Amino acid sequence: MTMKKQKNDLLSSQAYRFIKDDIVSCSLAPGQFIAQMDLADHYQVGLTPVREALRQLAQEGFVQPIPRMGYIVSTITERDVQEIYEMRIILETSSVRLAASRGTEVEIRSLLEAADFSYVFKELGSYSQFLAQNKAFHEKIAMLAKNRRLVQQISRTMDELTRVFHLGLDIRDSAEEMRNDHLSLAQALLARDANLAERMVRSEILLSRERVMEALHTLSDNR
Repeated sequence: MTMKKQKNDLLSSQAYRFIKDDIVSCSLAPGQFIAQMDLADHYQVGLTPVREALRQLAQEGFVQPIPRMGYIVSTITERDVQEIYEMRIILETSSVRLAASRGTEVEIRSLLEAADFSYVFKELGSYSQFLAQNKAFHEKIAMLAKNRRLVQQISRTMDELTRVFHLGLDIRDSAEEMRNDHLSLAQALLARDANLAERMVRSEILLSRERVMEALHTLSDNR
């Protein structure tokens, strides 16, 4: 591989990460038009890396190409949310059952320590940190399941949901409820109670779906 190719690959990876982070955090809002030249200027990475990054993001569903114009950030529909949460239930109920049997005590105790996090309602700066910790917590459970593909799928699913979470955390204060859910789930895994862990993660996911749908309806009413 030539030095030029290595440099282009590195810049493409950087552009991908920058753009994806801004989409996930809603700095680039759902439905927003984005031009390649504007992104290249904003991230200071050049047009070629931006093109490569947008091509990959389009394959992953985060952006949609508009012929001869550029791209728009993919919108979030109720159907999207329903499908993502169906996927969460399928993936994460399996993940916790495997983690209960495959995770070591040391690993699960580390998970329990990682479960103690929250956010401050109406303090927008705390939301991004909370959502990053939330994603890491669910990924860590999948890691305890010792299944790399499961980790990858859960990570992508959480990325899709993080966009909605950013829109919805300000709807109502669920900070303590979510913190307690995470702690209780980790404790169930420590007790090796796969059935309880599965019931808890299913309940957590269904409650999360209710909050997200409430956020979408509120946003739709305000448009």
